[in-house]
Amino acid sequence: MKSSILLFVSFSIIIFTSCGSKGSDPVQEKTAAINVTLSAPAAPDGQHILISGQAEAIQKAVISTRMMGQITSLPVKMGDQVRKGQLLATISNNDIQARKAQAGAAIAEAEANVKSAQKDFDRYTALFSKQSASAKELDNVTLQYHAAQSRLEAALQMRNEANAMLAYTNLTAPFDGVITQKNADPGGMASPGQPLLVLEQDGLLQFSAYVSEADINKVKTGMKATAVVSAAGITVPCTVSAVNTSSVLTGGQYEIKLSVAKADQKGLRSGMYANISIPVTGVQSSTATDSQVLVPLSALVHNDQLTGLYTVSSNNTALLRWVRTGKTFGNNIEILSGLAADEQFIMQAEGKLYNGAAVNVRK
Repeated sequence: MKSSILLFVSFSIIIFTSCGSKGSDPVQEKTAAINVTLSAPAAPDGQHILISGQAEAIQKAVISTRMMGQITSLPVKMGDQVRKGQLLATISNNDIQARKAQAGAAIAEAEANVKSAQKDFDRYTALFSKQSASAKELDNVTLQYHAAQSRLEAALQMRNEANAMLAYTNLTAPFDGVITQKNADPGGMASPGQPLLVLEQDGLLQFSAYVSEADINKVKTGMKATAVVSAAGITVPCTVSAVNTSSVLTGGQYEIKLSVAKADQKGLRSGMYANISIPVTGVQSSTATDSQVLVPLSALVHNDQLTGLYTVSSNNTALLRWVRTGKTFGNNIEILSGLAADEQFIMQAEGKLYNGAAVNVRK
């Protein structure tokens, strides 16, 4: 009987234990791996010269004056559209007006003297022809007449000088454009050569860039190029329109200009920076070297002041690698440190990556 009871109790314990273990050790669900696509750093393209440039107005004027005086009027502000000949600023000119008045009085006096001297000259010329006046008397009258004419010419030039100086007290727009800078206000003092306003031709833009001395011989006017303006999210076709043949003042960098068709300027503004690619056939460009490591800008991860990209660890997990970047070449950026030239990185992911996330590399 006791053995039967012990057997029953043992059997019950086994059943209870079996059921209890089933509820206390559930199967842990594993997080699904994120599908990713790997890519290797891009090799620099030796068939292109890659440089940085800036959009600028084709025509630009710094409005200043040769006069020292108080600014009496400055009726424009930054962003105003102006027409050629429109008044932009006036400088006090009371002293010049006084000089002009003095010149006018001197002209009136000189003209009267010329008329009087001419009458004497005509009279003595007639007397000398009748042998009623000596040659010396005629010479004296002739000299007086010429002196009076010279004084009249001097007075006229004084008036011209006053008029020229007055022109610098009324500053007008040399062409149609837009005011991009205003460096003074009415009531302030203007000094000779001091920039008061900057006027840029509106709607006609070009790119200005600098090419190294190693590549300048490969660049010719008329060559086609492409400018990527990241700020505006646009790609602009352009053409090399001018090449500077001297780098004396630019430290071995040669300035070039690239024209842009008006139809291609939508979204482009003066001052925007661009990455410019100039195709050169059959030559090796020194702008991007074989030792450079280039990755797409879209692969980068930004965290405050840090920049990184994801690689894959030996355990098939995402590994965030902080890198130091260099120059931008089109849609690619140079990696100076943090990624080897033969090391792959995650180009695309079908989910949100984080450090240590399980990944599944797609072939």
